[in-house]
Amino acid sequence: MKVRSLLSYCILFLVTFSLAVGCVNPAVYIKTTNEVDSTASSVSANAVRLGFSAWPGWFPWQIAQEQGIFKANNVPVDLKWFDGYLESINTLTAGQIDANSQTLGDTVNSVAGGADKVIVLVNDNSTGNDKVIVREGINSVADLKGKKVAAEEGTVDHFLLLLGLKKAGLSPKDIQFVPLETGQAAAAFVGGQVDAVAVFAPFTTQALKRSGSKELFSSKDFPGAISDHLVVSRKFLQEKPEEIQALVNSWFATLEYMQKNPEQSYEIMAKRAGVPVSEYKEYADGTRIFTIEENLKAFQPGNDLNSLQFAAQEMSKFLIEVGLAKSQPDITKIFDDRFVKAYAEQVKKS
Repeated sequence: MKVRSLLSYCILFLVTFSLAVGCVNPAVYIKTTNEVDSTASSVSANAVRLGFSAWPGWFPWQIAQEQGIFKANNVPVDLKWFDGYLESINTLTAGQIDANSQTLGDTVNSVAGGADKVIVLVNDNSTGNDKVIVREGINSVADLKGKKVAAEEGTVDHFLLLLGLKKAGLSPKDIQFVPLETGQAAAAFVGGQVDAVAVFAPFTTQALKRSGSKELFSSKDFPGAISDHLVVSRKFLQEKPEEIQALVNSWFATLEYMQKNPEQSYEIMAKRAGVPVSEYKEYADGTRIFTIEENLKAFQPGNDLNSLQFAAQEMSKFLIEVGLAKSQPDITKIFDDRFVKAYAEQVKKS
């Protein structure tokens, strides 16, 4: 999601957010997992517990906290940083936080496992920061046949890998799939234990440190395949819709702040990531932050991956294909666009 001011927002946010992403290497991150934001001097007992982790489209939440944007929108927020992305998903499923920043694929996966979660906002689409990286000598997807390929099973990067195989006329059985946690997968590739790896930024940078390695294809080749969202529990949705609206409003207000204060925004995000601002630029084109118009369109039915409903159906098929779901999860109640619609109406009136 992203700027509302159309083109000008788009261009700046694309750069800003993309930069923000792969800046952090969770493998060496300084902060601790599930850390409460240190900038919040006092957190209300009724504060919204919002989780986020290292991805460009989510770093703006840190700006919202530090610049008082949540407060300006009358919503107290207990912003929680998760060094481990998957832990943030599990924490939301367990009801220990109210909202989380996560991908469409992982949300569908959670629903397939019995969780009751709802997507209320699109933050961004990955447009290159998820990659399949290969060793020297592999020059096409066809060359992956019979090779050892690592990825975290059931994640969006595994999904990306299978999309690439399918496009090239290969099946999952044509490769030797090695299921490893993302950081371990990157390390295994660098160590020469596997021939290829599917990972997201910043692990892409780690993987490319292997001599002779290169990108074979990325999320840029599959528009809409990997989208990132603000996700809430059904219970929170039913009990606190006003707070959700305030979060959505805060998100767009943050994007406006970034457009007007790019340098300060870079500094805040880089600090949260624990890296120099300059490192952000390596990821400048890898994440596309959505405008409000694009956000509204994404929630509509469609026949390609640019439609969240279509993409969720494809992800459901994928989960069954890899054995992570026995039956197709019910995705009819996953999406709720009332909050972005309300914001859009508010903008029209202003």
